[in-house]
Amino acid sequence: MSMTPAQARGLATTFPEAVEQLHFHKASFRVAKKIFATMDEADAHMVVKLTADQQAMMTEVRPDLYRTVPGAWGRQGWTIVRLQAADASSLRHALAMSYRNVAPKKLAALVAEG
Repeated sequence: MSMTPAQARGLATTFPEAVEQLHFHKASFRVAKKIFATMDEADAHMVVKLTADQQAMMTEVRPDLYRTVPGAWGRQGWTIVRLQAADASSLRHALAMSYRNVAPKKLAALVAEG
């Protein structure tokens, strides 16, 4: 149970109108010019944008997989997903929540919950 950066990239770009762009030497995944995830290949993790409630639930249920980004970014919902502890289902779930949190409503409605 481990996701490679290539597999993670493939999942992130499956969402409607998702594009990959470089962001401070890291890959970022965007919808309507808003970042819903970044990936640090060297550290083998992705960072997703969750609500406070989503973040609390995810980090409590799977602390081996999810952890809050330190400092102000973490308080804004940015959450680390460890690719080495992720499978396709758990990563897609986190990416889908993040995507729905930042995408325009019309696009967000195209992505199923759960």
